[in-house]
Amino acid sequence: MQGPRLKAGGRAFAHIAQYHPELTALRRDLHAHPELGFEEVYTGKRVKEALKLCGVDEIHDGIGRTGIVGVIRGRSTSSGSMVGLRADMDALPLTEQNDFSWKSCKQGLMHGCGHDGHTAMLVGAARYLAETRNFDGTAVLVFQPGEEGFAGARVMMEDGLFDRFPVQSIFAMHNWPAMKPGTVGINSGPMMAAADRFTVEITGRGGHGAHAYQTVDVVVVAAHIITAAQTIVSRNVRPIDGAVVSLCAMQAGDLGAFSVLPGSATLVGTVRTFDPQVQEMVEKRLKELCNAIALGFGATATVHYERIYPATINSESEALFAGDVAESLLGADHVVRDLEPSMGAEDFSFMLQTRPGAYLRIGQGTGSSGSALHNSRYDFNDDILPLGSALHASLIEQAMPLAMP
Repeated sequence: MQGPRLKAGGRAFAHIAQYHPELTALRRDLHAHPELGFEEVYTGKRVKEALKLCGVDEIHDGIGRTGIVGVIRGRSTSSGSMVGLRADMDALPLTEQNDFSWKSCKQGLMHGCGHDGHTAMLVGAARYLAETRNFDGTAVLVFQPGEEGFAGARVMMEDGLFDRFPVQSIFAMHNWPAMKPGTVGINSGPMMAAADRFTVEITGRGGHGAHAYQTVDVVVVAAHIITAAQTIVSRNVRPIDGAVVSLCAMQAGDLGAFSVLPGSATLVGTVRTFDPQVQEMVEKRLKELCNAIALGFGATATVHYERIYPATINSESEALFAGDVAESLLGADHVVRDLEPSMGAEDFSFMLQTRPGAYLRIGQGTGSSGSALHNSRYDFNDDILPLGSALHASLIEQAMPLAMP
């Protein structure tokens, strides 16, 4: 791997680097066989096969429909500690435009976010931890389905994940093309925003475009709502608080009926926030604006507001600890401890609402394609597989250290 010279904490990296080829082969096989959330049958089979070969102590499947949990006990378990690691497994409904040999074999599906790499990294950690067991406690490896909009983390928890495996803390990581390979980023607060979806149903009175005075024009109403919605952030949210309101789709009328004014229109958008109070305020103002604007034109507007994922907020002590672990591998110069939060969303947030933990970013660069996440030419950087596996494993070893003889 191109990157910094590994520090004293790199014992796990040196060990895991020996089976880098196997991890790469697994990652590319998963890439070639992408599956949507709760459909990870092939992926789950490969994960279970790999965990069995790794020699983990227990393998549990069917948690949260297609979720898998591997359990590894350390050389000692006298501490009674239990720490979790999580990787997501699902792909995206996106047509791949790459031409390498491991490209997706399924039209309209691809691993465009690197979950194939996340899964392979956690398998690598499982192999190392099962072979060495240099920790005092129990490691719980969570292979989660349905991160991409299906709230698989919440479904696993509703299925008793933390009741069956009562971890004291849990960690996850995501590749980040904006950071160079051999770097790690984290902060001790918000890492990802809450993601909300809203739909605005506008009802007016349709008619002939030549006689617009006889109608209640929903297209005009929609246009005013789209414009006014942008003032919610600029005029209601403090500049030091982050928020985004985006109207992302509009449907009204028929493109073939150029002279017909429709009687209804639908707007769809998203709201991103970090602070629950800001989230509440944005929802309230959006509903007030839509209703008032529609009323002003003689139309009606109904706002359906759905909270999809909460904000992903690292707990302070676990973020500090994870940063220290990363430094033990890479050195302080290659660990960003005040990483700027992203307005994207992540369902690991559900786990962090009930357990302390931290969500890290592992740099991977944009590669030869120059592509970021959720791009049809994206591919995971296999060079970072050993580092990601070593970071996972080191979190376990340093969270539950063996007592000195």
